Amino acid sequence: MPVHSIDAEDDQFAYRYDTQLLIDRRDKDLDEDEIADYITENLEGNSLIAAGDEDLIKIHFHTNEPWKVLEYCNSIGEIYDIVVEDMIRQSNGQKG
Repeated sequence: MPVHSIDAEDDQFAYRYDTQLLIDRRDKDLDEDEIADYITENLEGNSLIAAGDEDLIKIHFHTNEPWKVLEYCNSIGEIYDIVVEDMIRQSNGQKG
């Protein structure tokens, strides 16, 4: 089944969870383009940012399945500073 990403303007809350984390190099160099391509092609969501260098990459991604982002990122490096915020709760004035 192909993965379809949509722009945030199409539906502000199509993807509920703002998922952010850092990936630290484990044994091989990290490649932000490879990581961004994998997430875009295999995980459903939008607003992807993958930025950094061969030792450290910051990920920001809106998705309904944040555990898939964490699982993938953990497979390529050490993950930390993990934040998953519920944007619908936040928009309702609740703790995200």
